[in-house]
Amino acid sequence: MSQTPIAFELFNEIGIIDQLAGTILERSLPNGMTRAQFAVLNHFVRLGHHEQSPAQLANAFQVTRPTMTSTLSRLARDGLVAIRDDPADGRAKLVSLTPQGRAAREAAIAAVATVLPLLDGILDPGEVETILPILRRLRIALDAARD
Repeated sequence: MSQTPIAFELFNEIGIIDQLAGTILERSLPNGMTRAQFAVLNHFVRLGHHEQSPAQLANAFQVTRPTMTSTLSRLARDGLVAIRDDPADGRAKLVSLTPQGRAAREAAIAAVATVLPLLDGILDPGEVETILPILRRLRIALDAARD
């Protein structure tokens, strides 16, 4: 019987946590907002991007361009992002967050905050402070390795 590599066990746990936490997140998002839509809004605010192309966003989220186009179309329909022609390339588009998109992100964070006390019974603040830098370091390394 072979032993499962510990790195696989780590990725397996992260994957399961992602599924469970993603479900909790999506159920608490307001107005039928999807996890993918929230992720795009959060991406713009978290990283401070003014504009990005759909291709850049697809790359950042590691999804296909058609998948990202679908998400962006729904966000644009709801006035949460603006999509305009790229003046440097007539075939390309540029996406930016609207004030309504920023407000929707803040409303989503407020809605999600109502389920965050769930963590209080699982991890104490000291454990979170210990784990967070390690997870951040792992994310940064994996992000750099994909490019």
